[in-house]
Amino acid sequence: MSQPAEHIVLDPSDPVELTRQLCNISSVSGDETRIADAIEVLLRGAAHLTVHRDADTIVARTELGRAQRVIIAGHIDTVPINDNLPVRDVVDDSGEAMIWGRGTVDMKAGAAVQLSLALELAAPTVDVTWVWYDHEEVASELNGLGRTLRNSPELFEGDFAILCEPSNGAIEGGCNGTLRVRVGVHGRRAHSARSWMGVNAIHRAGELLQRLAAYEARTVMVDGLEYREGLNAVRVTGGVAGNVIPDRCDIEVNYRFAPNQKAEEAVSFVRGFFADADEVEIVDLADGARPGLDAPFALGFVKAVGSVPRAKVGWTDVARFSALGIPAVNFGPGDPTLAHADDERVPVAQIEQAFASLRRWLTSGDA
Repeated sequence: MSQPAEHIVLDPSDPVELTRQLCNISSVSGDETRIADAIEVLLRGAAHLTVHRDADTIVARTELGRAQRVIIAGHIDTVPINDNLPVRDVVDDSGEAMIWGRGTVDMKAGAAVQLSLALELAAPTVDVTWVWYDHEEVASELNGLGRTLRNSPELFEGDFAILCEPSNGAIEGGCNGTLRVRVGVHGRRAHSARSWMGVNAIHRAGELLQRLAAYEARTVMVDGLEYREGLNAVRVTGGVAGNVIPDRCDIEVNYRFAPNQKAEEAVSFVRGFFADADEVEIVDLADGARPGLDAPFALGFVKAVGSVPRAKVGWTDVARFSALGIPAVNFGPGDPTLAHADDERVPVAQIEQAFASLRRWLTSGDA
């Protein structure tokens, strides 16, 4: 069982121990109040920070009068627990020390790095806006970052943004856009004993599924990074009864498109691809984000981290910053392929390295 927040005395001086403590405060999406309370208590005790709260999103800002400002953000919710709390220390086959358990990768290790740095760095070389937000793992309209951006846009003025999503401690620039579409195919019902009197919608849908299976998704270079696209059926529904020729079949398709393409272009492509379908309904749509690695801030950050940037495969909230004209990258500890897995685990060394890289950047002339 995870501990209630009021029974935990958080230790912000050590991001590794803080990762364990934050993970052990259960915060499945919709239940973030206790972890937000614990974070807020620490931040309000820091004289160098001005703290704002919007539901369970916490924004803490330095107000040093620096010429430029950086936003560093991360979410505090997780997907549901599945016998993987409390966290425990493990050693992998190579002898590397790991912290195992829900939220270690996605993304409380990153949130711990943020919190430890926010409290330590009273005088960074740039002003910093630190953000911990709720409801990232659920529907986009519930997203705490999006809500707070709408409610208090003045809090998010900045020149560069970092989202501490897991990236194996490397910089991942931008993100793909995502689109989900419901493709409807019609037929005509009949008794299956007299199938020639009907039109089988599922059979008609098979033609579209074959087209999808044959489609070769593009690999696109955007600002020097390689983005892989994808167009895939993710759900098929249809059928009436075991003795009825179905008059309808729906295919749900997810299109992941490179960030050089705008959302309206993605919609146009999908509508053209399914031009012979009876219905094409867009059910979810989000622009991607270009890498922004040519921005001066980004160049300095790449130097501080010391790794070769790569493209972000999935969609992340960097797109929200990109929509505001703020260059943004993903950078945080943890292997993103383990996000949401029941055996989530983050290398201790990656937590320490992410903390050191961000600290070095925020206290040097490169930021």
